[in-house]
Amino acid sequence: MSSSPSLKRSDTIADTMPDALRQSRYYMKKCFSRFVAKGKRLMKRHHLMDEVEKSIEDKIERGKVLEGLLGYILSSTQEAAVIPPNVAFAVRPNPGSWEYVKVNSEDLTVDGINVLEYLKFKETIFDQDWAKDENALELDFGATDFSSPHLTLSSSIGNGVNYVSKFMSTRLSANSEKAKQFLDYLLALNHRGEQLMINDTLDTVDKLQAALIVAEVSISDLPKDTPYQEFQQRFKEWGFEKGWGNTAERVRETMRLFSEVLQAPDAAKLQVLFSRLPNMFNVVIFSPHGYFGQADVLGLPDTGGQVVYILDQVRALEEELLLRIKQQGLSVKPQILVVTRLIPNSKGTKCNQELEPIYDTKHSHILRIPFKTEQAILPQWVSRFDIYPYLGRFAQDATAKILDLMEGKPDLIIGNYSDGNLVASLMASKLGITQATIAHALEKSKYEDSDAKWKELDPKYHFSCQFTADLIAMNQTDFIITSTYQEIAGSKDRPGQYESHTAFTMPGLCRVVSGINVFDPKFNIAAPGADQSVYFPYTEKQRRLTSFHPDIEELLYSKEDNSEHIGYLADRKKPIIFSMARLDTVKNITGLTEWYGKNKRLRNMVNLVVVAGFFDPSKSHDREEIAEIKKMHTLIEKYQLQGQFRWIAAQTDRYRNGELYRCIADTKGAFVQPALYEAFGLTVIEAMNCGLPTFATNQGGPAEIIIDGVSGFHIDPNNGDESSNKIADFFEKCKTDAGYWNQMSAAGRQRIYECYTWKIYANKVLNMGSIYGFWRQINKGPKLAKQRYIQMFYSLLFRKLASNVPIKVPEPLQSAQTAPVESQQPAAATGIAKPQPPASAVIDKPNQQEKTAQQKKREEGSELKPPSSQQIRNPVRDLWTQWGITIGFLFIIYYLLKRLYCMFM
Repeated sequence: MSSSPSLKRSDTIADTMPDALRQSRYYMKKCFSRFVAKGKRLMKRHHLMDEVEKSIEDKIERGKVLEGLLGYILSSTQEAAVIPPNVAFAVRPNPGSWEYVKVNSEDLTVDGINVLEYLKFKETIFDQDWAKDENALELDFGATDFSSPHLTLSSSIGNGVNYVSKFMSTRLSANSEKAKQFLDYLLALNHRGEQLMINDTLDTVDKLQAALIVAEVSISDLPKDTPYQEFQQRFKEWGFEKGWGNTAERVRETMRLFSEVLQAPDAAKLQVLFSRLPNMFNVVIFSPHGYFGQADVLGLPDTGGQVVYILDQVRALEEELLLRIKQQGLSVKPQILVVTRLIPNSKGTKCNQELEPIYDTKHSHILRIPFKTEQAILPQWVSRFDIYPYLGRFAQDATAKILDLMEGKPDLIIGNYSDGNLVASLMASKLGITQATIAHALEKSKYEDSDAKWKELDPKYHFSCQFTADLIAMNQTDFIITSTYQEIAGSKDRPGQYESHTAFTMPGLCRVVSGINVFDPKFNIAAPGADQSVYFPYTEKQRRLTSFHPDIEELLYSKEDNSEHIGYLADRKKPIIFSMARLDTVKNITGLTEWYGKNKRLRNMVNLVVVAGFFDPSKSHDREEIAEIKKMHTLIEKYQLQGQFRWIAAQTDRYRNGELYRCIADTKGAFVQPALYEAFGLTVIEAMNCGLPTFATNQGGPAEIIIDGVSGFHIDPNNGDESSNKIADFFEKCKTDAGYWNQMSAAGRQRIYECYTWKIYANKVLNMGSIYGFWRQINKGPKLAKQRYIQMFYSLLFRKLASNVPIKVPEPLQSAQTAPVESQQPAAATGIAKPQPPASAVIDKPNQQEKTAQQKKREEGSELKPPSSQQIRNPVRDLWTQWGITIGFLFIIYYLLKRLYCMFM
């Protein structure tokens, strides 16, 4: 069997394409004639293949062409810009690697072009004047990276921390100056002014190495569990401070690691060593948009899986921090702040509460900072697409509050989404702190050609702001946390979310020649996990939350429509296929409903239940959700789904949701995640962990979570017929093979246990924070150069774009806004997390007397007090007032200058 064609490492598309075209010249002339026949246009791969199929009607001949090198080139093409008589191809032979060629359709001549030439050619389709403008803004973030090391293999993308460790170990062994930088880094380690690890006595590498030998020998005969305090004074005299370990055994292991790394650096040992350094105590996590809370928020606009992700992340990080601090022999209390937006009109949630303890933690809190306009605090929710005018002020206010609460700088800042990543970048740049970013979902990859067509989409989505904010954060951050390889570099057929920012154009605004390089070692993969206390297998009968069963019975099978569900299931003996997501275009819940409606074989075997959004479009403030609600009602009528379909409104109680997954498993059903693109897929992990066989999109993270046909199934969201038939095939096989359903259920659970736990995640992230903290110290030069470039980009472009986004007129404040009364249900079954907060919501500060209850009450009242009617001024009236003052001031200046001119001339 012959292998599929590919390019040699030394070959280029420009070198090989002429021969490939000559071999099928007759057919290629026909194909290219069709390419250019419709005039200027941007073609995707499937458009090219459709034209090839129409040009070469004979299947055998077409197969020969497509099996050769030309077929390989065409199948590797992501898009082609057509401006007759030329066609320019953007070819992606491998993930992260791009080449560009231009072909003349008349004589099939091929010219290799660079990325700048390709972008200008493409722009001609959308804005010819911009394409010809010699002064068009071009952005090249790679210009300052020429001295920075990068990975070279596509298969290595996402292994940044391993690459950085190898690079640093090589430099440490070959360069005594780098070893001195490591020593200086150790000397700078402290907590609130207290020196850690070593003091100024050990001010050279030689002194440190000698002292390590002496110290290790001195404790070699001590019992393993001897507390550090018993030999602390002796160590201090030799130049050692606290932080080496809590027992003699731990101290000895850490010192041996130090000696080995200084003598013969090894990447693996260097990573272990950095995981033991006491350099991580205070962490700040930004997530401004949506309603960020611990109860009654899921399903509200812009509020979904990211809230669960961050709260689980915080618990895992705190647990790992406490373990590390204990093993380091320190008595430090770590602090984690999740910084989000305070929303006075909080819809009955706690989003109007400034400081809130995070359940099941000891030292972690949610800190809420309001959005402010020039007139007042903004009381209402703001869409994530309209959030950008408020972020600069929000970053300033948040920074001041964080420094006050933590009594110093945090050790690590983590951003989430475009808005949180931008705010994290502003704060990290100002304070010089190690920064991480988590995109979750980059909008650019969700909407086809959203960059080139930004002018059409900007009034609705403000992508000009979002894409520039994303570029700022990607290039400013020290490391990027992703959940999957596909999130970075995609698959063989599709670029990743980050890869789509490599080079692109927004005609009339800017041309991004180099946005982000996916071979940059800042990219890392750390997959989140499922909360095992919530999403446990349906087979664990003794743990089942049976108190929820009456509610779930009503939720699934009641035949009466109400505010929580519509539709009914006439045959409750059928298995249920189940899906749960936000009701927006990308999540594709309406797509799944249509697949089901069209497939009679599937409808005969199973019922469909979806949990998504509202039923009444008037209750939603989200533009996409309103359109999807209307579409869902149309599909129910079109396919006559009554009796086979249940639509349940968005559910906010994840404990009940966990039991709902298990009840679906009791029916021998399956979970379906049909998203057009999914960055990761938390619901996929949740469903698999509960034992539901899972069908999930092959576009994005779920393609890595699931091994197709082994631990679940991949489905193509762009091919509904194929996907629905694949689901139908599964249920037919379950009828003939009694053990098949159990086999797939068990395989899915095993996959989660092996790869997706929060403990693994927390360990990876803290290790990254430690290693990249040192990495940024030894790369200050290139870091500073890029930072200056980014600051200019932010000041000159982003702020101008953000100022064009309409400022919301403050809504009237809702009176008597109070948080909801806690449920009387068992603690293990309410809200997002167990509603058992610590007694105090005040972060402990050392050397500070406790405030009285009355003081706290007065402070909270003043900080959260709604603005008065005088504060909420008329913005139109204020605008005219400001203009009047400005014009008057200019007239005065003009008059004075004129008088001075007359006096001296």
